[in-house]
Amino acid sequence: MFLCIEIFFFLAFNIHDSVHAQDSSCCHHATDLSPCREACDQLSTIKSESRLKHLLQRLPSYCPESMNELWVCINSTLPGASRKSDGWVGLGCCELAISADCRRECKLASSKNDITKVCKKDSEKPLYSCITKNEMGSVCCSYAGRHTNCREYCQAIFRTDSSPTVSQIRAVKEYCQSVSPQLISCVGNYTKSYPIKSPIDSLYCCDRAEDVHCQTACRRILRTMTTEHEIIDGLITECDRQPLPQDPLWQCFLGSSHTPPKSDPDTSPTAKMDCAKLHCCSKANTSQCREMCQEISTNWGTQTWQEFDQMCEYNPVEADLVTCLADVREPCQLGCKDLTYCTNFNNRPTELFRSCNTQSDQGAMNDIKLWANGTIKMPFMNIPVLDIKKCRPEMWKAVACALQIKPCYSKSRGSVICKSDCVDILTQCGDSKRFHEGQTPERICDLLSPTDDPERCIPLERYLSPSSLGNIIEEVIHPCNPNPCPSNHLCEVNRKGCQPGQDCLPHFCVPGCKLGEASEFLVNMDALIQVPVRNGQVGCYEVCTCGQSGRLENCVEMPCIDTSKTCIIGGQRKNHGTSFKVDCNPCSCFAGETICSTRQCLSVDSSEDDPRRFTGLPCGCPDQFVPVCAHNGRTYPSACVARCVGLHDNQFGFGSCRSSDPCSPNPCQKNQRCIPNRRVCLTDTNEFPCKQYECVGRLPSCDKTQLDPACDTANMEYSNLCLLYQRGKTLAYMGHCQDACRRPKPVCGHNGETYSTVCAAYSDRVAVDYPGRCHAVGAVSEYTSDSGCNAIHCPPLSTKGCNPVTPPGACCPLCAGMLQILWNKDQMNTFARLNHNQPVTVHDILRILRLHISVPQCDIFGYLSIDSEIVVLVVPVDQQPTPLQIEACSKEAEKIDSLINYGSPTLVSHVPLSAFLTSEVKISTLSSAGHPAAASLSLRLLLVLLLVAIGIGGS
Repeated sequence: MFLCIEIFFFLAFNIHDSVHAQDSSCCHHATDLSPCREACDQLSTIKSESRLKHLLQRLPSYCPESMNELWVCINSTLPGASRKSDGWVGLGCCELAISADCRRECKLASSKNDITKVCKKDSEKPLYSCITKNEMGSVCCSYAGRHTNCREYCQAIFRTDSSPTVSQIRAVKEYCQSVSPQLISCVGNYTKSYPIKSPIDSLYCCDRAEDVHCQTACRRILRTMTTEHEIIDGLITECDRQPLPQDPLWQCFLGSSHTPPKSDPDTSPTAKMDCAKLHCCSKANTSQCREMCQEISTNWGTQTWQEFDQMCEYNPVEADLVTCLADVREPCQLGCKDLTYCTNFNNRPTELFRSCNTQSDQGAMNDIKLWANGTIKMPFMNIPVLDIKKCRPEMWKAVACALQIKPCYSKSRGSVICKSDCVDILTQCGDSKRFHEGQTPERICDLLSPTDDPERCIPLERYLSPSSLGNIIEEVIHPCNPNPCPSNHLCEVNRKGCQPGQDCLPHFCVPGCKLGEASEFLVNMDALIQVPVRNGQVGCYEVCTCGQSGRLENCVEMPCIDTSKTCIIGGQRKNHGTSFKVDCNPCSCFAGETICSTRQCLSVDSSEDDPRRFTGLPCGCPDQFVPVCAHNGRTYPSACVARCVGLHDNQFGFGSCRSSDPCSPNPCQKNQRCIPNRRVCLTDTNEFPCKQYECVGRLPSCDKTQLDPACDTANMEYSNLCLLYQRGKTLAYMGHCQDACRRPKPVCGHNGETYSTVCAAYSDRVAVDYPGRCHAVGAVSEYTSDSGCNAIHCPPLSTKGCNPVTPPGACCPLCAGMLQILWNKDQMNTFARLNHNQPVTVHDILRILRLHISVPQCDIFGYLSIDSEIVVLVVPVDQQPTPLQIEACSKEAEKIDSLINYGSPTLVSHVPLSAFLTSEVKISTLSSAGHPAAASLSLRLLLVLLLVAIGIGGS
């Protein structure tokens, strides 16, 4: 049965029409299960092959394999279909190619045959060795079908560059023997060609054990025992742990974790470093935890994270440090589904979780088995409990699942259950007769669950019953959760579509590099990354490039930040990094300097004396729209506002920035072409001129395979901008050409600029405020005021029941999540100096932030507000989004907001995002009439995905 399903998933889509011709006749087999019937019926309505493939991959979630008649019917429509690979298995090996030509050809190839002319086997042995290993792994592990544990252990054999260990081989036999003898035979043929490692080669794995006793026993066992049976049985007995994939000790033995640190004196300085975790060490509040964190992060193997956990994990004053480390290990991601044990956590596409996967699901089940012995073992205490099979078993299951699946909430993103739940369950089910002296449910829970704040703890009641959404087909998808990419690649949402003839998956796998050899945290190739200096000195950083080698390189030290300096506000001392408000303005203390926004605050006295003086604009400027264009590329609604943000009269001119042609008169040399390149700069325009054009010489040959669609002013589409300019055309907007934007229909963007079409606005990553030319400006204050917006006719809200947000300076509300970010201009200038004096732009910010939006039904837009904050909008891409999609976009905004405010390295390690100081978030809430449980997929998801595929703002 499993083989039939797998063949069905990977069918060549040249039989696409056959599927459409037959599927409707099969769907009557699903009449007793409405979610399955809905999913089956959609097979005949979806015309896009990529979307069809995406739905087929999810079909077993709605139509169980036990529905034999349905699956036999579907598979019978595909006689003689051959299995198709999900992608070329050699793609992850291309970076091993020695020749640049071979590397390039490898990345463009669709099979091994495509590279043989350029990549010679005798000179590219590492490449072909990697391809052979991947091919064998792809074949062998395919026999696992949908048995996740078996497939995980099988993949571990082929994932590592070193020889497979005896433990790895034994694990495959143990978990796969009953699944597929073919898999066992296939893996056996591969492993026979590799020498078996000595047990003492795995001594470094003992540091992964969760307690000192297990670590000591592990080292003794590996040194004294020789057979695999003796070693495994000894470890299970001494450590009281079964060999599950989520256990750090067994992860290491089974090859899915770090390889042992090298002792070679010529090893790179970053060989034992984890720069991502090193980012977190400065958040420690005790010197002991800070020093332990720095030691482990810079010299991996000298201490263990288990020792750190015993000292710091449950220390209430170290919450920020622990949360930061959790962000690095397991970033919060939207969506949870396909769990077989923790089923109440399923069908939650708009909730954040750290570890919603099969391993954690099995880990929760294993924890329950261990707790059933009568003791819950913690790093620093044991909690005696009654028989949990009889005493509130559903509550204990919710506890185990919550601690393993790890829901994370907007403010703390911690993974602790609420104190009242902790006290309640221990009062009823704790074995008080075996409590140690002084132990009580309250005292235990003071350590484990110190708060009942619903924004800072996990309320178990939420997971005592299934999701209210039921088993509906998703209107919100998560292409990168779980991660479908190889271990050295990042997953990105596909917002650009695909070349004709290519499978159009909803994600890309792009090469990345680690923040240190001991790190598992990946960043994009060619990205600029800020990491702490190697000696761990607080406030000292260097900026590095993620190189083609997959490692950080070309590191340049930044000026150190004096974090000891404080700010005095209203007679109170504020430490470096502290955020606060002065009147209505968000502020932050940075190395002794107080940095605030410039919002107009409503004074009680002035409102009573003369309410007309309050306009909601900076400096109380009148709300008249007489635009001026500043040297930073930003259009301000009036000269008054421009002066208020600190611009001198010689730094702006009358008229909007887009109303003038930066190429007239032509500033370029005769052999160059001038191309408009409008941008808003965040750096000092005196030191880093914010040019609104580029001078382009004769273009080299363009890469026709690079997909980044561009549309010219004649509504002709090109695969990328290079091809458009090579033909001598003028860019209208990035993205696929759309008939709706063939003729000019002016719209006003949130940045106060008039765009010829909505497509041009979206291409500039600016959302539309209202139709027509810009002629009014809205308040930036949180207080309303009479303004020119009164005459604006706003478009209706996209969804009924949405309580919208109104961006600062805009007139019209919209359904979206919104961030207002305070930032440090001096830091932006420093980054510009380190990046060859290139100015930092709003587009740079949005491009990086966009990578953090994991839901393709949401996209990111933004602008520099007239009070100098960076405004970011996470907006549904559908013209009529469902309540579920609006909720998902709001949750994405909350996720980014919390990463900024907690200084999480998952965000602030990226230059220039590390110049962010603090953020405020506002989200669109939904009335009960728009409850997402009432929504269903029908054709709405297809519309959303098509909008994504046609590339609205594809750049």
